Amino acid sequence: MPEDVNGPQSGSSTECRAELPVLDRGVVHERADAARNRLRVLAAAERLFAARGVAGVTMDDVAAEAGVGKGTLYRRFGDKGGLAVALLDAREHELQQRIISGAPPLGPGAAPGARLAAFTEAYLSLVAAQLDLVLLSETSTPGARFRTGAFAFWRQHCRYLLSGAGTPQADLRADLLLAGLTAEQVRHWLDDERRDLATLAAGLAAAALALARPAR
Repeated sequence: MPEDVNGPQSGSSTECRAELPVLDRGVVHERADAARNRLRVLAAAERLFAARGVAGVTMDDVAAEAGVGKGTLYRRFGDKGGLAVALLDAREHELQQRIISGAPPLGPGAAPGARLAAFTEAYLSLVAAQLDLVLLSETSTPGARFRTGAFAFWRQHCRYLLSGAGTPQADLRADLLLAGLTAEQVRHWLDDERRDLATLAAGLAAAALALARPAR
């Protein structure tokens, strides 16, 4: 494990322990037929979501398209929100890797405020590119967004950077920043208010820098 994992001076075993288990999920042992079914379901869901939109697809549609029983589908993914989480997994994992070992300012080697601003822009880009899926993953059940491993990673990373910047109440500030990056809020800004994505990214990055200013 590299010494500088998540910050310019990080030997932070605290963040390593909190974040790396989310990223390094380890080998998932499953039967070959179960693995094939999982891949078929995810491929079918991705095709249907792309063709009809997330709202226009039911779990029954996905089961039929994948050629699996509805019971198999529900046992593996729970609901459509579980499918969304699974489809987002690879994209979120790639961003997590860039945070841990990528180039600064997103990766290690930059000041905490600069890293927080870079994370804000990178995560906004992910949300905007997969808006319907992220929205479904966050709202399929009450409080769904708080229960994913990815959210735990984003929150711990933001808290770590804010603490490193010397700000008070780092946990509260991390929650405020992530609340502004929910898919529902991003959709309101982009679709209802017709804000430009680049301008929005710059504004949110500036807000992240403001949150990272230490108390005087």
